[in-house]
Amino acid sequence: MPTNEPIARLLTPEQIDPELRQRAERRDGFEDEYPFASHWFEADGHVQHYIDEGRGPVLLMVHGNPTWSFAWRRLVKDLSRDYRVIAIDHLGCGFSEKPQDRNIYTLNEHIQRLASLVRLLNLQQITLFGHDWGGAIGMGCAGRMADRFQRFVLMNTGAFRSQAIPFRIAICRIPLLGTLGDRGLNLFARAALTMAVEKPLSPAARAGFIAPYESWTHRIAVHEFVQDIPLKPSHRSYTTLTEVEQSLEQFRDHPMQLIWGMKDWCFTPGNFLTEFRRRFPKALSLELPRAGHYVFEDAPDELLEQARNFLDG
Repeated sequence: MPTNEPIARLLTPEQIDPELRQRAERRDGFEDEYPFASHWFEADGHVQHYIDEGRGPVLLMVHGNPTWSFAWRRLVKDLSRDYRVIAIDHLGCGFSEKPQDRNIYTLNEHIQRLASLVRLLNLQQITLFGHDWGGAIGMGCAGRMADRFQRFVLMNTGAFRSQAIPFRIAICRIPLLGTLGDRGLNLFARAALTMAVEKPLSPAARAGFIAPYESWTHRIAVHEFVQDIPLKPSHRSYTTLTEVEQSLEQFRDHPMQLIWGMKDWCFTPGNFLTEFRRRFPKALSLELPRAGHYVFEDAPDELLEQARNFLDG
């Protein structure tokens, strides 16, 4: 387990680069969808954005690729009436900085930066919400600071090794071709606007999801998340994912809610939901037969109702 913790600190708005702060304030086309105040922290010299709404028991929401904290907006608006809801933007995503060193966009680095925020805010008795890569990052963080995590709500995600990679994802990993598609043409983020959902997104939702990824420079994390899928032991993140997988056992008896869009072609129910159920036989499950990968878009009411039932139970 890595022991070198990033040097981290909370930042005030005045300490944020004006250009980065202005980008977070702009929100053209999705102002009403995402009305939350911006908060910032720095880990190893890199500035990250997060939102922190409400008071009460802590809900920590961790997104995947190519989304950002915007994906949790409906849950944040509702649950923050009774809970303290924190949603992070991973480095390179959302309103966080987007440095160009590809070596900092690894699973281990994402886990360490999330852990830095947990320490800075001294979060305790956390309920983790994880989607897509947020499952591996969030469970990785929980595995390294297990005494701070109490419950889990996981949806259309993974936190263990798997060879199940769809062709449309694998093609984005091809050298040069993948770089051109992900960063040059923004194909990965744009395709998700239609391929990750079963219902058409509203214009405001489309604007919000795509807003942080409007240039080659700002699409580095989208591309590196795809490259960071560890399929063999020689991969840079294989050891970290193995560590995450091995840490799951300690949470076997913790309260867990699995919520799954059953039409997901990426984190397919047969490969991923089935494996989570095997590892967590006491977990509650909600299958949403008409929802795809972006379950928070296709079935927001059902998702929120089940989340509240789980949290209040």
